[in-house]
Amino acid sequence: MRIQPIDLVDVLVYLVVLGVFVQLFPAVISESFLLSLLTAVLLKIVLEIVLRIKNAVIRRIRSGPTVAARIVAVITLLLIMPGSKFAVLELTALLFGDAVRLGGFFSVTALIVVLMLARGGMRRLLRTPA
Repeated sequence: MRIQPIDLVDVLVYLVVLGVFVQLFPAVISESFLLSLLTAVLLKIVLEIVLRIKNAVIRRIRSGPTVAARIVAVITLLLIMPGSKFAVLELTALLFGDAVRLGGFFSVTALIVVLMLARGGMRRLLRTPA
């Protein structure tokens, strides 16, 4: 798996969004720029893995041979959504300790939603010819 230019753009977007959250929300803390950059890289890696898993589950929902298989896939998707937020919180705590805090479940959920919206917006902007 190779790093593509769009991956670097994603990290830059994540870094900016994370910086905004650090400024606006007291529960979100990053003690230095380097820690913010490393956190943005961590978020990129985790969110890419989660997106791949979600896409695989969605494919199973669409192609499930039986209703029971589709129901299991939907339940799996419903467990992945909050589980990914807890994974982000735990990995951040494990790697950075108290130097980086993303707040609680709701603040990290808001952060991830804004990250994904910013990522989508930037990708759409880059696709549009100037």
